[in-house]
Amino acid sequence: MVSEKMKPFMENNSAIRAMFEEGKKMAAVYGKENVYDFSLGNPSVPVPEVNEAIMEILKTEDFNSLHGYMSNAGYEDVRQTIAESLNKRFGTSFSWKNLIMTVGAASGLNVILKSILNPGDEVIVFAPYFVEYNSYVRNYDGTVVVISPDTETFMPKFSEFEEKITKRTKAVIINNPNNPSGVVYTEETIKELAAIMEKKEKEFGTSIVLISDEPYRELAYGGVEVPFVTRYYRNSVVGYSYSKSLSIPGERIGYLVIPDEVEDSANLITAAAIANRVLGCVNAPSLIQKVIKYCIDHDVTVNVAAYEKNRNLLYNALTEYGFTCAKPDGAFYMFLKSPLEDEKEFCEAAKKHHVLMVPGSSFACPGYVRLSYCVSYEQIERSLPAFKEIAREFGLLK
Repeated sequence: MVSEKMKPFMENNSAIRAMFEEGKKMAAVYGKENVYDFSLGNPSVPVPEVNEAIMEILKTEDFNSLHGYMSNAGYEDVRQTIAESLNKRFGTSFSWKNLIMTVGAASGLNVILKSILNPGDEVIVFAPYFVEYNSYVRNYDGTVVVISPDTETFMPKFSEFEEKITKRTKAVIINNPNNPSGVVYTEETIKELAAIMEKKEKEFGTSIVLISDEPYRELAYGGVEVPFVTRYYRNSVVGYSYSKSLSIPGERIGYLVIPDEVEDSANLITAAAIANRVLGCVNAPSLIQKVIKYCIDHDVTVNVAAYEKNRNLLYNALTEYGFTCAKPDGAFYMFLKSPLEDEKEFCEAAKKHHVLMVPGSSFACPGYVRLSYCVSYEQIERSLPAFKEIAREFGLLK
């Protein structure tokens, strides 16, 4: 009954979701407060203005126009508001026609990949990377080419990247800030990526799209800036989600930016709008599109300081206990070196202390584990004795 194409997806079902489900079972047995679940990137910092926006919009908008169909690309006024916000922040020159409203960043990535990939085309990703990229590329019969991780800095290995670009390379995906490492690619990093890609475009006479997946763009700490890639590379497309910046992952709302500078941009924008429809999304959710406009108009943002406070508490404690970790500059993940070569075995051992982590092999980076610190500050405080016991168990702390 099940198609052959679906079987690999079933065999490699998300370890993140599996750990999340296990956490719910453990909470039922031991009590939620006694299970320290760091598996899922589910934002914990509320943005109450979102609810206020919904109530205000429901009072003022016509029912049929609010809940009815619109262009597959989304409401023009919403897209224009986002475009103007981006222009103000990043010195760009977008208009509503450069944006496609999408059902979250995941749908946006599927939209752009469907719009550009032919069977056999290659898409380059940098380990560690969000595992679902594999699925998204396979959806359109593309091939994922992985650049191995630099576990000292978690920045791209430029020499390997240059070697692995071929005439079949159609796209490169970066995730900035990065899930799972929390690193932020600097302006210098983006410039070097762009220079290599421009060189290879000329060498092969092809066009290579840089797809920047940016759901964590607003979550950067200590004055760290996240470069806006369209300023550095002509064939850039940006995918964004409000899941993290407004704490609304279940509402599934985001957008794609396709600049005029992209080769054949008018046709690509048309193709993306059609892809939005034929993938079955039809259009992004109407009410939440209007909520996004309201939030931009009212300068609504997430409380980044709360996540930074979580980061500092967890990072300082874990490094004090002897764990090794690159301090994250963005997102809300910590990528911890496993004291065991087999990090899956380490994750199993941590469960005995009611600590849930995701193995790094899920991100093409074995030997590491991911902790998601978008939990309550109190949960992190409660978890520290368990982490200390784990450190003692593995000889990191005497």
